[in-house]
Amino acid sequence: MESLGAFLKSRRDQVTPAAIGLRTFGTAARRVPGLRREELAQLAGVSVGYYARLEQGHAETASEQVLDALARVLRLDPVETVHLHNLARQPARPGLSEPPPEEPHPRVLALLRSLADTTPAIVLGRRGDVLAWNRTGHALVAEHLPFDAPREATRRPSVPRMFFLDPLTRDLHRNWDELARVHVAYLRLTAGRFPTDARLAELIGELTMRSDAFASMWAAGEVADCTVGPMRLRHPTVGAVNVTYQVWLQPDSPDHRLEIYTPDDQTSTDALRLLTHQSTAPLSLFLQKDLSPAPPLP
Repeated sequence: MESLGAFLKSRRDQVTPAAIGLRTFGTAARRVPGLRREELAQLAGVSVGYYARLEQGHAETASEQVLDALARVLRLDPVETVHLHNLARQPARPGLSEPPPEEPHPRVLALLRSLADTTPAIVLGRRGDVLAWNRTGHALVAEHLPFDAPREATRRPSVPRMFFLDPLTRDLHRNWDELARVHVAYLRLTAGRFPTDARLAELIGELTMRSDAFASMWAAGEVADCTVGPMRLRHPTVGAVNVTYQVWLQPDSPDHRLEIYTPDDQTSTDALRLLTHQSTAPLSLFLQKDLSPAPPLP
């Protein structure tokens, strides 16, 4: 997980005096890569001692106005500003607790069913666990896994684990680096919202220990929401597929997301149509095809 002080320091290190028009004097080398504490405090209109206490994790008295002033000086975007507020509202020493298993809301499942299997779609939980998917969504992103895996909480595929620990998932994505950074940045945002989630802390710890790529991306401190973007796939069944993922938040279960994939070009449209046909065709058709006699040799 992440503390308020660690986030403030990481963002302070990324803002140079020149970037915000702050004049510096003297020729002595600066000992910090970005703003000094006193410089940030002055620009945000608070005392150095007060700001130092914030970096030490004492945010009990931090007002909305102070946090917004810090966000302005640090040039935080709206998502990063929300993350700053979330961290400031955490208890000083949050204890971890085991959350109940996540279950998709019936209306979310009804919406998923309404898409039939012509539009690939999956339902994701707060930690990136797959709570449900349709046939084409499963075939597009994880055809090597059992289709019924999301039905049991202990078997649910974890998208972050797949991205960083599953070689097949890594090979599937031609823009893996871009998407991996989005997943890490979204996990950080989620960790700020749910600081006591023991399973989330376990996931972050596991990925940090087992994946150097995750550890490096986590250390970068990026924060982002996961809403829309490109996916460039190297699919083992239908070849190259270019889709756009779009995330739909669910009012009945705001921690859950319905992610749908739409083709970006005609080739990808044809590939998804073929994937839909193959993933939804009755098993008997495949058996009939497999067991049909071979044509006679000339």
